[in-house]
Parts: sequence; C-alpha cells; structure tokens
Amino acid sequence: MQKKFTGNYHVRSYECDRNNNLRILTLMNIFQDMADNHACEMGLGMEYVLSKGLAWVGSNYVLEIDRLPRMHENIRIETWPSEEKRIGAIRDFEVFGENEQSIIRASSQWILIDLDRKRPVGLRENLPEYEALPQHSLATDFPKLPEIQRIDEEAKFRVRFDDIDINKHVNNAVYAVWASEAVDANFRLNHTPTHIEIVFKKEGLMGEKIKVATQQNDLQTLHSICTYDNENNRELARVLIKWKQC
Repeated sequence: MQKKFTGNYHVRSYECDRNNNLRILTLMNIFQDMADNHACEMGLGMEYVLSKGLAWVGSNYVLEIDRLPRMHENIRIETWPSEEKRIGAIRDFEVFGENEQSIIRASSQWILIDLDRKRPVGLRENLPEYEALPQHSLATDFPKLPEIQRIDEEAKFRVRFDDIDINKHVNNAVYAVWASEAVDANFRLNHTPTHIEIVFKKEGLMGEKIKVATQQNDLQTLHSICTYDNENNRELARVLIKWKQC
C-alpha cells in the first residue's frame, strides 16, 4: 500500500509577504517540489518521464486555507497520489502547523503528455506500476469555472524569464500570483485567500503579453488569464479565489 510522503519545513523571512504569511507562490512551489521528490522515489518523477519524451502537466488545483504559515514557523507537509484515472493522476497535500493542526488542504490533477505531439497519453501504458492511497485531503471533482461576465479590474504584463519552468512554459505556481495581483490593492491589504481553484487551459511562453481580467463579487474574485496582442491569443487559465478579512 502506498504511504504518504512527509516533509518538514521552516518558513524563512524572505518567503513571507508584508503580513508575515508564507506567499502562495512559495507554498505551491513547495507542493511541486515534494510531489516531484515523491514521484522520483516511486520511479515516475520528472527525470524518468522526460527520458521517455513525456512530461507531467497540471490541469487543476484546489486549495482550502484555514490560515497561511507564519514567518519562522515549523510546518509539516504530507503528499500522496490519491486517485488514478486513465490519463490523469490526482495528488493531494495537507499542511500542519506547529500545533499539529491541519491548516491547508489541497488537491491537484496532473496529465501525462507526449512532448512532441502535445497530446495526453495513458498512465498505465507509460509508467511503472504504482498504487494510489485512496484518501483525499478535500473533496472536489475539479469543476469547470464560469466565464467572467464583466471586468472590474484588469492587469497587463509580460511573461518573465523567471516565470518559466523546466518544461519551457509558465510554472503552475505563477497563475495564482497573477490572479491575486489583479485585485484592487486596498482590498488585498486587508484580505487573505481562504479558497483557490485553478483550471489550467494552455501553456504560457516567455515574453508573451498577459492580460488578467477580474470580476469581483464581494469576497469572491474570478479571473481569466489570457494572452493578447498576438496572432494566437488564447486563454491560459481561470482562477477563482475566496477571501476573508485579515
């Protein structure tokens, strides 16, 4: 039976925002690092799939956040493959604070793609045998997010070199940052995310112009992240964030 992969982490000052909370970008990068380490231990990590001309690509993320870890806090993170589909794998995460209480739960869905054809491939035909642990940190079926109906805020910028990962497209962790940056600054100063859903649609490339359109309904924001000023404009992701007052 598959076991959970556990890591202990000390939150450093430079990983925190102005409120001394761990940045969402850093949190999601820690998730990715732990997922890769566990996948490598299972024999199906990044180096293995790249050697086969394949890559793991995220399609969905859902996070429930009771609170974010604080500066200098020691936290424990668990991750495990919780479900397998024909072309998708579900991986869950849970974060525990210093008092050993669960403070964050997350679930993610990953697709295995052929790098040359840019098409999904079956897991069982292309991966070593492994077993999922049928336990979820949160219940989600990764629902589709609706289209925005109006634009209350809009942000524009270019994809930076540092936004790109080893697969040569925008790293998954960046999209939550882009979405949260496209919210009114005064609102951001007084609110923190409690729930984040991300649906990844297309890959973003270095140097592309990005537009984030935001619709806000009280304590919920919906974001459409698109390229613009390009012959092949496309929607890269949709993000939904629920907020609470700090």
